[in-house]
Amino acid sequence: MDNRSTILQTALELFAARGYDAVGVQEVAEASGVTKPTLYHYFGSKAGLLQALLDEQHAPLTRAVQAAAEYRGDLPRSLEDLARAYFDFARAHPLFYRMQLGMYFAPQESEAWQQVAERNEQQYQAVAGLFAAAATDHGNTAGRHELFAAIYTGTLNNCIALWLNDRLELNDELVRRVTRQFQYGIYSG
Repeated sequence: MDNRSTILQTALELFAARGYDAVGVQEVAEASGVTKPTLYHYFGSKAGLLQALLDEQHAPLTRAVQAAAEYRGDLPRSLEDLARAYFDFARAHPLFYRMQLGMYFAPQESEAWQQVAERNEQQYQAVAGLFAAAATDHGNTAGRHELFAAIYTGTLNNCIALWLNDRLELNDELVRRVTRQFQYGIYSG
């Protein structure tokens, strides 16, 4: 592994374990086996390191969510695809998911929140777009697409948080149960 990759992996492990604000550049450099100037050479700053980490790791998640959120005339199937996209990514990248989930709940003024929020907004808009497109077949989603997107992604992220803390298993049965329960709420409300 080259220095850049080592620094990114080390930062991911430290940020996931303790949070972005609790980890200093010197600690990342030492744990990576490089000097601070080497870290600055690759990333310019701690914020640059975080940006590179998010650019590299968040883009595949956003692409998976956007692809799953394309409405193809079958809302239950689209919702299951969306749940699988989130769950599959979380299972494949648990450290990253823990890190970015924690950053999303950081104070809005923090560097961490600002960088992760703009990326999460892309996912939220894709999910809201799914519900907006489904309104042609499911009139009860009309005008409520943003609320439904917030509730459904919140539910999925809560399931992932429970899984990260060994309280739940992310599997196909959970995909079906969460999707069914969510649909019951939107069709009956």
